[in-house]
Parts: sequence; C-alpha cells; structure tokens
Amino acid sequence: MDNGWQESARAWIADMGKRGDFGRRYVLDPVMLPRALARAPRTALDAGCGEGRFCRMLRQHGIAVTGIDPTRALIETARQRDPKGVYSQASAEALPLADRSFDLVVSYLSLIDIPDMATAIREMARVLVPGGTLLIANLNSFNTACADTGWIKDRSGHKAHYPIDHYLEERSMWVEYRGIRIRNHHRPLSAYMSALLGAGLQLTHFDEPAPIAETSPSRAASYRRAPWFLVMEWVKPPLVVK
Repeated sequence: MDNGWQESARAWIADMGKRGDFGRRYVLDPVMLPRALARAPRTALDAGCGEGRFCRMLRQHGIAVTGIDPTRALIETARQRDPKGVYSQASAEALPLADRSFDLVVSYLSLIDIPDMATAIREMARVLVPGGTLLIANLNSFNTACADTGWIKDRSGHKAHYPIDHYLEERSMWVEYRGIRIRNHHRPLSAYMSALLGAGLQLTHFDEPAPIAETSPSRAASYRRAPWFLVMEWVKPPLVVK
C-alpha cells in the first residue's frame, strides 16, 4: 500500500531541517531526550528513524544507536548526515534484529505511520532486553480522529475549535501539509494501550507535554489549546529467576 513517504521524503527533509520542527524542538524533545537518557542505556533502536535526527541526538550521548525506517530516501539521508551511524531500511513490523538486543527502543511519532501497529509493538518488545524501555511519542488520538480535517475556523479565519468525530473507528487517511502528503492511521488510545499491555509491557510514565519555549507564541498557543502529543514509557519486565 502506498503511504506517500517516498514521494514526500524531500519535502519532509526540508521541513525538518537539522533540528526538527516546532513540535519536536519545543514540545517533544524536552521530554523525550531526558527520558531516553534516564536509565543510561548503552544500546538503542529508533524504530521509524526518518532522516535520523533523534538517532544523532542519542549518539551525542555515547549511545550505540541503530535506526530503521522503511523509506529508502530517508535512510539514505540519515546515512549521509551520520556516516558513522547504523541505519537500515526495514519495517517495524518485521525487525531484522535479534531478540533482547537493545536497552532502549524509541518510537518517535512513528506508530501513526505503521499499518500493523500491534505487530510492530510486539517486535519492539521482542528486541528489548528484560528491564529495557520502550519510549513512545505519538499524536494524541483525538488529534488523529480528524487529522484530515484540521482546525475548524471562524469567518475571520481564526481557529475556533478542533473537531473530534468517529473516534472509535480505526482508519487510515491522507494528510497534507507544506508539500508533504502521507498516509496516517487513526486509532483510539485504547487500541494502543491494549497492544502494549498485550506485549507484556508495563507503563511507567505518561505525559501530554506543552511547549516549553515562548518562541513563536502563536504556534505555542495552538499546542496549549489542545495537547497535540502524548509521551509514554513502557518497561519490559525483568526475567524472574526461580
């Protein structure tokens, strides 16, 4: 199934730049990076690494990082920007990696792009060491419920409210912005929680972060009106020795 990523890769790379967009820099990174480093992981997997931005951030802290992404153009850019990094074109639903290989697995805004989310979560859990952490940033499900519609605006063009409709209906939709056209997946939060609990993981952190900076106050205000993202940390239980 076409998901638009190969065709949108050039526009995506330009939109991200080297440091990421507003949501990543001022909403998610201030939460994701400290939590990724909190347990001092030695090895990490970024499942859906895109052009490798978060992999490079983790590598700056001495972590041995592997980045995987199914989009060839994004992986090629990741390798160009980080020639010493480890990047592979692969799907999160079929990770070409050994069991219990990583202390940390990161899914940074990638679950919304994955058709078979439950299988991908099982794969992420499989490659975690016992006691390892799965760190997730995702779009809030009330956001994705009408992501193809976006804000409802008043007669003056100002954002009036953000709609939520057909929330419990899982579906895919085409989303277009700034030259990017990609297929995203809406699922209710319960679908994610069921998949994560079904993979035997234990929830240790949940947050709906707000912007930390006043850079671009109007953009920050939009993120404060409706929390765009959620961050979850799940731990794979350690082995019990009898």
